[in-house]
Amino acid sequence: MAQFPQKAYKNNSFLNSPAARNIRILCEYEEAEQRFAAEGIENTIVFFGSARTKSGEEAKQMLVDAEAALKSNPEDAALQSDLNIAQIANRTCEYYDAARELSKRLTQWSMDSHGANPFYICSGGGPGIMEAANRGAHDIGGRSVGLGISLPFEAGVNDYVNPELAFEFHYFFTRKWWFMYLCKAFVIFPGGFGTMDELFESLTLIQCGKIKRRLPIILFGKKYWDAVINVEAMAEYGTISPGDVDLVFTTDSVDDAYTYLVDALNDWKVGSVLSPEG
Repeated sequence: MAQFPQKAYKNNSFLNSPAARNIRILCEYEEAEQRFAAEGIENTIVFFGSARTKSGEEAKQMLVDAEAALKSNPEDAALQSDLNIAQIANRTCEYYDAARELSKRLTQWSMDSHGANPFYICSGGGPGIMEAANRGAHDIGGRSVGLGISLPFEAGVNDYVNPELAFEFHYFFTRKWWFMYLCKAFVIFPGGFGTMDELFESLTLIQCGKIKRRLPIILFGKKYWDAVINVEAMAEYGTISPGDVDLVFTTDSVDDAYTYLVDALNDWKVGSVLSPEG
């Protein structure tokens, strides 16, 4: 009697083994490419920022709850820590609300002005600033992209990402590829190591000429960025060129960020400033 051995591409034990790592990497490239093509996604505006940032309404409720809990047991160290976290959330929630508003306005502009070849908001798909970015697009019925990553402390892609544009990557570097490849602008809100990683990698690629098009980068939250990054000092010490200081535009204003991006992206559309090559 004839045997019908399992085909290699149906062998999950092999596909999940170290030997098949190169195949899994190619899958994370090719499946995303095919899906982006099928959905007509050619241009993205990428938002980065802390996954820990809360919305204004959530931060206020956290503070109310933390104050009430501590009042009943003021010596409890865990409750004191909860209050501190709630206070930080209330200091930083403005960034969530600003990201949501900017995403909303950019999505509306794209829908109104670039219907045939629009710009889509893209985030890392998680909570915090990522959620705010996707939520802003969702507020007005726009579609947005979420490039999720499998992490033990983040449970899937946020609910504001369109299902057909929700991705879950295993490898950081394949995810980074898709952040960069379709990106026509970055908006970077206060964030931690992951945000810094994305920011400096992008700046390095621009500085080294690996990205040949102009790529607008906004650092939103001047007080934060001035405190954690001193680009002027890097130029003074000669570790970067004086002109590299101008690779980023820092602001606290949604209006200024919106105007800066729309002007730059409109120029790219007519081909006068931003080259699509590279």
